Amino acid sequence: MPGKFFQKPNQTESDRVPPGQHLAKGFPVLTYGATPQVSTEDWEFRVWGSVKPIIFTWSDFMTLPQHEFTADFHCVTRWSKLDVKWTGIKVVDFMDLIEVDSEAVHVMEHCYGGYTTNISMEDFVREENFFAFKLFGEPLPAEHGGPMRLVVPHLYAWKSAKWINGLEFFNHEELGFWERNGYHRRGEPWAEERYSSAFGF
Repeated sequence: MPGKFFQKPNQTESDRVPPGQHLAKGFPVLTYGATPQVSTEDWEFRVWGSVKPIIFTWSDFMTLPQHEFTADFHCVTRWSKLDVKWTGIKVVDFMDLIEVDSEAVHVMEHCYGGYTTNISMEDFVREENFFAFKLFGEPLPAEHGGPMRLVVPHLYAWKSAKWINGLEFFNHEELGFWERNGYHRRGEPWAEERYSSAFGF
């Protein structure tokens, strides 16, 4: 894989790059299907399931505390990008706005375009996770998930859903798009949780 677009991590970077990964020289774009084009005026965010249902507008989100984040980004297709700079809203701050049932243990991320991915509450509600709306100081481009995406730095990037527009809470585990099609249920990079053993990988 190293070459024009990828390189091996140097000695000072190697402890930040999970097994089987190479460093991307740019910021690759991998998308299944068409790229949704959604304005902030039209964007809305819905929560439902094992939670009190509610719909948020872009303006609602923008009233929450905003933070700068620097996080490493690991794609299951074996590339990583270090020190990606985002602006966004902490998941823990958003969770203060909603009333989740005590039995909820899993979340389905829903997106414009129909993409879904599942995540446990334990992995979702963490201080370092955030909803991003800027990338390197600029509005998040559509190809990178704009106007808003979730970023979950400790899991492979397919869990950091682009074009996110809703969360469905469950009292059990449900599988999202890639998880139903052979990807690992959790996707932890340091354990190389790329594919499901149920699919023979």
